Amino acid sequence: QVQLVESGGGLVQAGGSLRLSCTASGRTFSNYNIGWFRQAPGKEREFVAGITWRGGSTYYADSVKGRFTISRDNAKNTVALQMNSLKPEDTAVYYCAANGGLYLYTQASNINYWGKGTLVTVSS
Repeated sequence: QVQLVESGGGLVQAGGSLRLSCTASGRTFSNYNIGWFRQAPGKEREFVAGITWRGGSTYYADSVKGRFTISRDNAKNTVALQMNSLKPEDTAVYYCAANGGLYLYTQASNINYWGKGTLVTVSS
């Protein structure tokens, strides 16, 4: 019902910045929430940041608080993730994610829709 397309991944040096974007299309009703997960090599897929579609409330994993900022553009139906002060530990495939309800779920198993992912590599 909802298609998610990510862009903006790439290679960056530690301390640098990247901006990821997710565009949603299809049956994107106002109660859908969009955010980001990531999966590093040998690790489980983990929650990064979420934003409610209507109210705009944001929340973050402790590991990225103060460095990452999630935002939305309602007119374009897009969500961005501004990543600053990147660390090698941030290296992962980043996935756009969406579900209905009041908030984006923080457990990957509960997510309804996924993008294909975009690779972020942070070098030392």
